[in-house]
Amino acid sequence: MRPMKFRAAAAVLLAASALAACGDAGSDDEGRDVSAEEDCDGKFEDGSAMADWSESGSIRIGHKTDQPGVGFQGATDDVPSGFDIEMAKILIADLCIDPDSDDVKWIETISDNREPFLQSDKVDLVLASYSITDERRAIVGQAGPYMITGQQVLVPSDSDVESIDDLKGEEVCSVTGSTSLENVNAAGAKGVGADDYSECAEKVLDGTYPAMSTDGTILAGLAAQNEGELKVVGEEFSEERIGVGYQKEEAEVCEWINGVLEESFEDGSWEDAFETTLGPSGVETPEAPELDPCQ
Repeated sequence: MRPMKFRAAAAVLLAASALAACGDAGSDDEGRDVSAEEDCDGKFEDGSAMADWSESGSIRIGHKTDQPGVGFQGATDDVPSGFDIEMAKILIADLCIDPDSDDVKWIETISDNREPFLQSDKVDLVLASYSITDERRAIVGQAGPYMITGQQVLVPSDSDVESIDDLKGEEVCSVTGSTSLENVNAAGAKGVGADDYSECAEKVLDGTYPAMSTDGTILAGLAAQNEGELKVVGEEFSEERIGVGYQKEEAEVCEWINGVLEESFEDGSWEDAFETTLGPSGVETPEAPELDPCQ
């Protein structure tokens, strides 16, 4: 199955994210109603991480806060929103935990601390535009993917830059610890790390850097937040396979995540989550990605 090309949909996503800024979807939307399963007695093997979470009735989710439509939480928002968050809610509900309750601890992560947070047991799961890579799988568990996207470039609206090829030797901002920064360098530009994507966007707006780069979905949301000042350009020059992070020693978690994701692909909840967060203006919903076998 082949996912949609997000670059082709960027213009529509831009409009969708613009609507989000007005309250129709996205950043200030409370998202879908996801009800917790009612009976988990005997559902999970004793001693498994899933049994522990279900029996304790609580779980900690690492997420992003600066990616409209994907993982976002404004200063006055009680809970985050976006496609990552909706996928987290589907997993949480399967544990018989109410995704909207205070039993869910939403913990902000940045690109550089997702592995450390899992390794130090600060979070149970990470759903934070978390690309699956062999390097990360060497130190944490990753299941999925539940979305496939590609990296593009965000520049000022009056810029002549048309793609990453026009930025060879130029400084391009991305987030420290992200695969996006590695891809920028591989494309011949000079990657400059920042703490988060909002900081990169601000540096592009004030002229510090000529461009920033990461997944097209994230850039579309940032462009919508700065309508008339920033634009997304160029073809995708990477493939990012977004999945769920978990603590590596909990190998049984992978099969559970894949099972819940597969069910969400089949029962329409994955599609509904995508359309609610990234496609409210009618953007064509991609086919669900093929899941990696658990390692």
